[in-house]
Amino acid sequence: MVKAIIDRIKLPFRKDKELYLALYKILGFLPHDISLYKLALMHKSVAHRNGKGRLVNNERLEFLGDAVLDATVGHIVYDHFPGKKEGFLTNTRSKLVQRETLGKLAKEMGITRLVLSSGRSATHNSYMGGNAFEALVGALYLDHGYDACMKFVQKQILSKLVNIDKVAYKEVNFKSKLIEWTQKNKVTMEYRSISEGKDENGSPIFECMCIIEGVECSKGKGFSKKEAHQHASEETLKKLRKQPKFCDSIFAAKTARTKMEEEPVMAAPDIEKEMAEKQQFLIVDTQNTALASTSTAEEHQQDKATASETAHFEIDFSDIQTEAKEPTREDIIAAAEAAAFKG
Repeated sequence: MVKAIIDRIKLPFRKDKELYLALYKILGFLPHDISLYKLALMHKSVAHRNGKGRLVNNERLEFLGDAVLDATVGHIVYDHFPGKKEGFLTNTRSKLVQRETLGKLAKEMGITRLVLSSGRSATHNSYMGGNAFEALVGALYLDHGYDACMKFVQKQILSKLVNIDKVAYKEVNFKSKLIEWTQKNKVTMEYRSISEGKDENGSPIFECMCIIEGVECSKGKGFSKKEAHQHASEETLKKLRKQPKFCDSIFAAKTARTKMEEEPVMAAPDIEKEMAEKQQFLIVDTQNTALASTSTAEEHQQDKATASETAHFEIDFSDIQTEAKEPTREDIIAAAEAAAFKG
């Protein structure tokens, strides 16, 4: 507290008074060691060599600030969401400290402008602001300690710039957006599992690949398959939007597939030819055929013999009358005489 008062008294007499005031507005603390913050704002593209000939830039402070930021944001998320599971807490922290979020915060808070004061344009490197943000957190940690970093995140970021509840519960479903895009464009898509394992903390981690029309798009990692699919879908959507050649390769693959599907796979089968070939493969039993032929001949001879015998015993039925003959006059007289003589 006493040191802070002294810093305020000395401020009008500081050589870099404007930088002190700018940092105070950003961090909420006046620097003790201004050299740390100057180093944090020094991108590697404008690094200079120290007395020992070594290149000096903000990469080491960026490394330290990244770890401190993970710890402070994780601490705040843990306290803010009591009872929530690890996956939810990890996902929320990741969204708060991701490079894109830090880049936006750096621009909003004026950090990017301070990096530009070195005389280099940040347009060639979209991560420059986010990297400087982390480096400033590293400088603040070395200059004021962990509690100062906690207050910076809570008061300067979460209270003024970021709604932690909206960040935690607002989930953009990149997978559903990608599926919608593939359906509208009538292209095939799948998620192929690459690996399943555990990270250094023993937490399960999954990696997958998004594939459209057989073209490998983007990989995604997460603490669940769903999260891995989300990350792969997000990166794929970015590539589809920003890389026209990548998009063209997908539609070229689709054209090749649909053309192949439209072409006939084979001509209609020749049934007559198949039947002829089938008959050529029939197995004929010559022995049984011979026996069958012999049997047929014997049966024929027997039929001839039977016919001959039947011819010898033929009866002539030509004189047999099947109907009664009406008697003539002579027959009647002869019958009467025979009866007279008999009497």
